[in-house]
Amino acid sequence: MGLAPESGEGGDGLTGYIVHHLTHNTKQFAFGTVHMDSWIVALALGLLSCLWLWYYARKATSGVPGKGQAFVELVVEFVDSQVKDTFHGDRRFIAPLALTIFVWVVFMNTMDLLPLDIPSAAVQAVAGTEVMHHTYLRWVPTADVNTTFAMSITVFLLIIYYSIKAKGGWGFTKELFTAPFHAEGMVAKIVLAIPNLFLNLVEYLSKPVSLGMRLFGNMYAGELVFMLIAGLFASWVTFIPGVIFNSVWAIFHILIILLQAFIFMVLTVVYLAMAHEHH
Repeated sequence: MGLAPESGEGGDGLTGYIVHHLTHNTKQFAFGTVHMDSWIVALALGLLSCLWLWYYARKATSGVPGKGQAFVELVVEFVDSQVKDTFHGDRRFIAPLALTIFVWVVFMNTMDLLPLDIPSAAVQAVAGTEVMHHTYLRWVPTADVNTTFAMSITVFLLIIYYSIKAKGGWGFTKELFTAPFHAEGMVAKIVLAIPNLFLNLVEYLSKPVSLGMRLFGNMYAGELVFMLIAGLFASWVTFIPGVIFNSVWAIFHILIILLQAFIFMVLTVVYLAMAHEHH
């Protein structure tokens, strides 16, 4: 969520304001550049989500649950029902994985509802305007393609693992060359091996790409809309309309936050269920 940009922030009005808030806090390492803001916020929210679930699990009683416990039980039952409907194998790992993904992504997406000017205002109050102009912090991890692709690549590795676990190393390799186009004769199998391999590689690689890009695209767009509303209504005359537009978009954005977390979770379970299937 955006507040009105301060005069001169970024040096170029609305454009400078948007560029400033779209710049990551980075650090150079031997292996490359790391977006420290996305990494730290995602880690903190992951620990917070685990602590939240652990707290209510520890306090769980067999009697009438409190509001907090009832809400957590509702979330757990909702996720578990989705896994049961989709994944028909051993769910002892898949169900906790789905719950972790859903809660963690909701936590990260919800950061988009916080005013994005809070870090700048805090830095300015402590260190002054000049330091604020050169201090960057994006605190919506899922609006960073590195975060979403890191999650989707992890899911991709799990897909490969479950495929090999269900079909065996030779069965998985054989399927890459013999499906989806099946043939009886040896010559036909050899001819169709390359097309089959190509289609399977496209299918496998499209899964992490679709997972990562869908979540990133929606959250990045939502963050950008908040900035545009804040920038276009950055005056005392348009302050009230700006608050109204921001509030309306925030209410609508809550649906996007929950829906994108749900889609990422469901697609993860669906892809892992497909890994168990034989062509």
